[in-house]
Amino acid sequence: MYGDRRPEFDPDQLVKNLQRSWDGIRARLPGGGGVGILFFGGLAIVLAIWAASGFYQVGPSEQAALRLFGKFQNLEEQGLHWFFPGPIGRVDVVSVRETKRMELGFRSVGNLAVPVESEMITGDLNIVDVNLVVQYRISNLENFLFNVADPGDPDRPETGDGAPDGRTLKDATEAALRQVIGQRSIDDPLRVAKTEVQDSTKTLLQGILDDYGAGIEILSIQLQTVEPPSSVRDAFDDVNRARVDRETRINQALAYEQDQVPRALGSAQQVIQAATAFKNARVARAEGEASEFLSVLAEYEKSKKVTRQRLYLEAMEEILPGITIYVIDPDAGSGVLPFLSLTGEGVTLGAPAPADAGTEEGGQ
Repeated sequence: MYGDRRPEFDPDQLVKNLQRSWDGIRARLPGGGGVGILFFGGLAIVLAIWAASGFYQVGPSEQAALRLFGKFQNLEEQGLHWFFPGPIGRVDVVSVRETKRMELGFRSVGNLAVPVESEMITGDLNIVDVNLVVQYRISNLENFLFNVADPGDPDRPETGDGAPDGRTLKDATEAALRQVIGQRSIDDPLRVAKTEVQDSTKTLLQGILDDYGAGIEILSIQLQTVEPPSSVRDAFDDVNRARVDRETRINQALAYEQDQVPRALGSAQQVIQAATAFKNARVARAEGEASEFLSVLAEYEKSKKVTRQRLYLEAMEEILPGITIYVIDPDAGSGVLPFLSLTGEGVTLGAPAPADAGTEEGGQ
C-alpha cells in the first residue's frame, strides 16, 4: 500500500566506506599532507555527526513518513530507524492511532459560541443553532500528508499547517451538517431523530473526505446542543410544552383504553358464555322433549287406546295431588249450598237445609 520499504542503515558499513575513502585521499596527498589531514578529519567528523542525526524513534501509536529530496518514499512502523537527515531527507513522525476531536459551532476553551458555524436553516425554513463534536483519526498517513494542501485552522493550532484536519475538515463537516439539516424539519435535530441526523452527517462527511483522499476516518458525530435562536426560544419552549402535554394526554388515553377494553371484552365473554349455556340447555331440553314425544308417539301408534288411557292416568297423577277434592253424597239432594271460605282455604259446603222448612216457606 505504501511502496517498498528501504533496507535498514548499517553504520559499520558507513564507517568502513568513509575509512576507505579517507585512506585513498590521504595516499594522494604529498607527504601525508598535515593540513589536508586536519581538513578531511574535520570533514569526517561533520559527516559522522550529520549521519548520526538521521536516527529517529517511532512510538507504538505512531508512523513515520520518509521523504527523499521532498518525494515520499515509504512508511516506517514502531522502532528505532535511520534515514538520510536534512536537507537530503525528511522524517515526519505522526500519531495515527490517537482519537482526535474537532468542535463545530462552539469552543470549549473559553466557552465561546460561534454562530457563523452553528446557525443553519432546516427543511421547513426554521433557524436552528447546532453544536457538534467530530471524533476522528488518521487512517492513511501518506494521503493525510500529501493529498490535501490545507491552509490550517487558527482556532486549532495543534492540527499543523497543511494537514487536512484543519480548515478542510471543518468546512466539510459544516457542509455535510447543513445538507442533512436542510433536508429535515426542525423536530428531527431537536428531539425526534437526533441519532439519524448524526448517522447521516457521519456518512456524508466520510464520503466527502474519501473523495478528497484526506486519509481521515470519522469515528463519531455527536450533537451537543440543538436549540432555536434566542430570539424565538420562548415560543419554541411553549410549543414543546404543548407537545409534551399532548403526548401525556395521549398516553393517559391509551392507558385508559388498555384498562377498559379488557374489562369490556371480559364482560362480553361472560355474556356470551351465559347465552351459550342457556342456548345449550334449551336445545338439550327441547331435544329431550322431542325425543320423549317421539317415543310416546311410537307407542301410541302401536296401541292407541292403551296409550291414551295411560297418558290420562299419568296426567291425573300429576293434577290431583295439587287440588282439594270434595265428595258429595248424591242422596243429599239439591239442598247442599257451596260457598267460598273467607280464609281462602277453598270452597266449603254448608249443611243441608231441612226439608220441611222449604215446604213451610212455600206454603206461606
